[in-house]
Formats: sequence, structure tokens, C-alpha cells
Amino acid sequence: MITRRMLFDLFRFGGVAAVAAMLRPARAGESTVADKPAAASPRRAPVPVRTLNGWTLPHRMRDGVKEFHLVAEEVEHEFAPGCRAKCWGYNGTTPGPTIEAVEGDRVRIYVTNRLLERTSMHWHGLILPSGMDGVGGVSQPHINPGETYVYEFTLRQNGSHMYHPHADEMVQIAVGMMGLFIIHPKQPEEVPVDRDYAFLLHNWALHPGTYRPDPSIMQEFDLWTFNSKVFPAIEHPVARTGERVRLRIGNLSMWNHPIHLHGVEYDVTGSDGGRWPQSRWRREVTEIVGVGQMRDIEFTAVPGDWALHCHMSHHTMNAMGHGIPNTLGVDQSGVEKELRRLLPGYMAMGQTGMSEHSDHVAAGLPGPANTLPMMTGDGPFGPIEMGGMFTVVKVRDDLAPGEHRDPGWYRNPKGTVASLASKDPDFGNPVRRSGKA
Repeated sequence: MITRRMLFDLFRFGGVAAVAAMLRPARAGESTVADKPAAASPRRAPVPVRTLNGWTLPHRMRDGVKEFHLVAEEVEHEFAPGCRAKCWGYNGTTPGPTIEAVEGDRVRIYVTNRLLERTSMHWHGLILPSGMDGVGGVSQPHINPGETYVYEFTLRQNGSHMYHPHADEMVQIAVGMMGLFIIHPKQPEEVPVDRDYAFLLHNWALHPGTYRPDPSIMQEFDLWTFNSKVFPAIEHPVARTGERVRLRIGNLSMWNHPIHLHGVEYDVTGSDGGRWPQSRWRREVTEIVGVGQMRDIEFTAVPGDWALHCHMSHHTMNAMGHGIPNTLGVDQSGVEKELRRLLPGYMAMGQTGMSEHSDHVAAGLPGPANTLPMMTGDGPFGPIEMGGMFTVVKVRDDLAPGEHRDPGWYRNPKGTVASLASKDPDFGNPVRRSGKA
């Protein structure tokens, strides 16, 4: 199935020859299914990047130069249904739109400042003249409110990169000013990918009942995001069984994030410095993406629903409180009864763990205004009890190449789902040891 989007992307990167190659009939014995992507023709055009919950910035050609235009401005952003905030971003969104180009391109990028304070633009990891590096006061004057500056340089590398301000950085990045800059290699990749996803990791302090992120917080954040979205609002990366998938992951948060993918061992194949030689690829299931770093991971898709998340447990929660007494194991029934006299509908939480919070959400217990539940989202078997930096990679046999619809939840083959063995806590005769040292 060939879609208009696929033809547009092929023409955008590969021109008429690539479109013609795609439209020609298959030769005898030639497979039309991407079951062995590593053996695919090395001459095909690069796969355009799909930015989770985001978009790619259009450009126009002027005298052989690709022109882009970014606008720094305040944006109304929704982290997930029920939680919105006044943030700062570019062209109406946080993160800003992804810039895509090809190694060797000459680019001209206009940056307009519609904020009420000055800013600048740094092209994170790009090799360019010092005066284009975008450090306000060092390599250029600041961009004052209402002004437009222009940056122009030739792309001398390829790989996954970012852009962000280098002016009042703690505030401007904290409230959402960032974006991805993807440079495709001029020469075709020896091991091409079939799907290419990208997202930025970030953290936010949106205190309960408030509507603007707090940029003064150093560590105690309460929203952890992929592309400024929290689960369950994060888009699902999808793939067809057997396709080779790349995830480009950038970190502009205040923490390092161990990104874990279930179901496969993936190859770590690249960083800010571009795609590594295959001799440097390494097999992992969890990769730490440090602050200010990019990491590319690649894997061959196998059917199922596979969790993709940060493995710092509190980074997969929303609206986390800090410095609250630990009530695990404490009988709160008496306290709950007394508090209900002052706060009708009050429900105690934390006596048996935090999963009871999802029960409260399901029961309709309201929380503070504009504040997401700590854990939310339902799957085919009940509450998922996750939030923050969490999503599900969905792989199916019947997805068409280039198709990105959500296929729903996976239907596990008979006999492949963990099942109930007993409801008796004394079931079986397990070997146990005393808790005494």
C-alpha cells in the first residue's frame, strides 16, 4: 500500500528517481515485505523522522539554500487531558518542530523572538562558525523582544542533534524551549531503517493547582515527559513485524535517564556524533541517556506490546509529592474517619502501597485542579499504574509499511499469557528463609 505521505517523503529526500523506483512493479522472486531490512537496497532515500506527538518544520528553497523559520513564543500546552499550562516553545508547540535536512545542505534559519525577554539560539552539537553558535553575549548579541536574527551555515555532519536557547537558560529550557535537529547522511546508510522515531526527555515542576511551570526547582520535579507529554498521552511508536526501527532520544532535562525497552535486545548505534561504525554498536536493553546527550537505538520489531520507559521508578509517575511521611503499613482508618468530618470524600492512601491511588482515580475521587493523577491509563488487563516517561511500542504483522495508526492492544496467542494458578496465599511449598540475619 503506497500512501500520498510516502510519495511526498520520498520526493522530499530522494527526488524523482526514488519515487520511480518505488512505483515500479516487483520483479519475479523479489520480496515486497520488509522482513529483512538489513538486506534492502542501500540506494533508497532516508526515512523521514516521525517526532512523537510532534511535527517537522517545513522549509522553502531560496537560491539553493534551505530556509526555516522558528518563532520563540509563549504556548498553551497540554501534558495530557486534564492538565494544561502556559509554557514557552517554538511555532506554537513545546518542543518546537523538528528540523530535518541532509548532510551538505546549506541552511538559513530565521529566529523571531515573541517573548517578553531576550533569547538566543544554540544548535547543540553542530559544527559551524563561532558566530553562529548562539551563546548570547559570547558569540552573538541577544535577540531582543520583537527582533528576528538569521543563522546560516553548511551542515558538515549527520546524526541526531538538538536546538535550545543559551540565554536565561535555566528558565527558558525549564519552561519548554527546545527542539530536535536531525541531519540525514549524504550517503545511504549501509544498514537502513524502516521507521525512524525521535523524542526529547524533559522534566517539569507544575505544582498542584497551578498553570505555569516553576523554573526554580532543581530536582523535585513532578512531571517527566517524552516530547512534553506524559503517559497516557504519549504517542505509541508502531512497527510491522520484522522492520528495523530507530529511536532517537535526546535529553534536555535535569536528570540522566536509563531508557529501557521490553521484548528485544537493541543496538546502541549512534549519538550526537552521528551513527557509529558497526564495530562500535553494542547490544543493550537499557541505555542511560545523559543530560545534554543524544542516543540512537535500533532493533528488529517483534510482535507484541512492549513497554518503553525510563527505569527510574519515580520518573514513571505524575504529580509526585516530596517530603510526605511514609504511611506504608500504618492503619489510617481512624484518621481517615476524623478527616472526613473536615474534608468530605477524603480517602487515605499509602497504607498498602501506591496502587490504591489508581483505584481512587477509577472511583472518581477528584484531585487538585489542573493536576494529573500520579498513575493512570488502562490496558487490556486492568490499570497500567504508570505515568510520566512511559509508552508502549506496538508491533503487528499486518501494519502496512509507513502506516502509523494505533492498532489497539495486542491479542496474545493462546497459551502465551501469564495466568492465575491459585488464590490461596499458602499455595504450594516454596523454599523460604527467615528474615533474621
